[in-house]
Amino acid sequence: MTAAIAPSSFAALPLTEAPALLNLLIVDDERTVREACREAAAALGYRTTGAESAEHALRVIDAHNIDVVLLDLKLPGAGGLEVLRQLKQARPDIEVIVVTGHGTVESAVQAMKAGAYDFMTKPFSLEELRLLLGRVASHLKLKTENRVLREKIRSRQGFGSIIGRAPEMDKLYRIIAKAAHSIHPVLILGESGTGKEMVARAIHYSGPLRDKPFIPVDCGSLVPTLIESELFGYVKGAFTGAMQSKEGLLAIAEGGTVFLDEVGELPVDLQAKMLRALQEKEIRPVGSTKQVPINVRILAATNRDLEHAVAHGAFRRDLYFRLNVLSLRIPPLRERRQDVPLRAGHILERLSQSSGRAHELSDDAMKALLAYDWPGNVRELENCLERCCALTSGTVIHMVDLPSSLTGAPERALVRTSETRILPMADLEKQTILGTIAQLNGDKLMAAKLLGIGKTTLYRKLKEYGAEL
Repeated sequence: MTAAIAPSSFAALPLTEAPALLNLLIVDDERTVREACREAAAALGYRTTGAESAEHALRVIDAHNIDVVLLDLKLPGAGGLEVLRQLKQARPDIEVIVVTGHGTVESAVQAMKAGAYDFMTKPFSLEELRLLLGRVASHLKLKTENRVLREKIRSRQGFGSIIGRAPEMDKLYRIIAKAAHSIHPVLILGESGTGKEMVARAIHYSGPLRDKPFIPVDCGSLVPTLIESELFGYVKGAFTGAMQSKEGLLAIAEGGTVFLDEVGELPVDLQAKMLRALQEKEIRPVGSTKQVPINVRILAATNRDLEHAVAHGAFRRDLYFRLNVLSLRIPPLRERRQDVPLRAGHILERLSQSSGRAHELSDDAMKALLAYDWPGNVRELENCLERCCALTSGTVIHMVDLPSSLTGAPERALVRTSETRILPMADLEKQTILGTIAQLNGDKLMAAKLLGIGKTTLYRKLKEYGAEL
C-alpha cells in the first residue's frame, strides 16, 4: 500500500446502498493506489476502470460510459488540470473528484473552478474515499431524478398534453412543431375551452426556450391599469400605492415566453405600447422616462375574430399583423367527435390517479358524450367528468349520472328526502347544501363548486345552520 492512502481495513468499512452500478474511472500513475481505490469503490457497488496517464484516461472516457472520475492532479505528461478541463468540455455530465498533494490547496481551488465536484488531499483514508463516493452517488441520483422530473413536466406541457387523433389535429401538430423552433410571435385562435394555453405551453416546452420562463397573462380578467403595470412594470411613486419599483412580466421573462391570453381584450392604448415592445424590443415602465431592453418571445391567443375587430377599430391593424406572423386554429370538440373517447379516457385516468378510485364510462354514457356538441369544449368535458366522479359512488359513470344538459332528461337531485313532501325553500336549500357536502365526504370546496356558490357563501350558510366548519 502506498503512502498516498492512509491504512484502513476494507472489512471495517460499513456498506451503504449500492449507487445503481455507477462507473468509476480511477486515474493515478501509481498502481497500488489504483488497486486500493478500486477495492474500496467495488465494495460500494461501483464498477471501476483504471488509467495510469492523462492520455489513457481520455481514451477510456471516449470508449466507456463513465459517471465519476477520481483524478490525481499530478500526472506524468499532460497535467491533471488540463485533463479535467478537456474532460468537462467533452463530458460536462461527468463528476470529477480530484486528488492533490499535501499543502497544494491552490491547485484544488483551480480544479473546483474548472468544474470538479470535490477534492481530497494525500494521504487520504479509505473512509474519506467511501464517504465522498457515497456523496457523489447521492448527487448523481438527485440529478437523474431531477432530469426525469423535468422530462415528465415537458411531456405534460408539450405535445404529450394535447390529446387527439382526428385529421384536423394532425395539421395542428405540424404547425406546433414548426412554431416551437421559430422566434416569431404566434397567434393561437380557438373557441373558449379548446386549450389555447395548453397549445402555447406545447410550443414553448417543445422548443429551445423550454428551460426559460413561460409566463401566462390573462388580458381579459385584469383591469386596464393593472395589465399595464403587470406587463411593463412601474417605478416607485408612479401611482398611489407604488411604494417601490416593480419589474414587469415582459422583463421578468428574460429569454423566455410571455403568453397573452385573450389578447383581443387589450385596451387600444395598451395595444400601442405592446406594438412598440414587439418592434423595438424595449419597454418603458409606468412612471419612468427610461426604456428597458427586453428579450422575450410573444405568444398570443384569442377567441375573438380579430379581423372583424380590426375592421371596426377595436384592434390595431399593425399589432394584428405583428402578432399574426404564424397562426394556428384549434378545432372545437364538435368538429372532432372521434377524439371525445380519447380525451375522456385521459381525463378519467388523471382523476382516478388523484382520487385513488378507478372510474370508467358505461356505453350509454359514452354515446351521450359523443352526441353532445360541447359548446365549452375540452374545459366543459373536464368539468362534466370531474363532477360525475365526485358525485358517483361507484366506479362506473352511467348516463343517469351525467348533467341534464347532456342527456335532455331531468337531472337527478343531489339530495333525496325520505318522504314525498313540499319543503320550504330555506329547508330545501339547507338539505341540498348539507347533503352535497356529505356525498363529497366533507369536501366543502368541491361542494361549493358543484353548487355554483362561492366558498364564502357556503361557510356563511354552514354557520347559519350551526354545522361544523
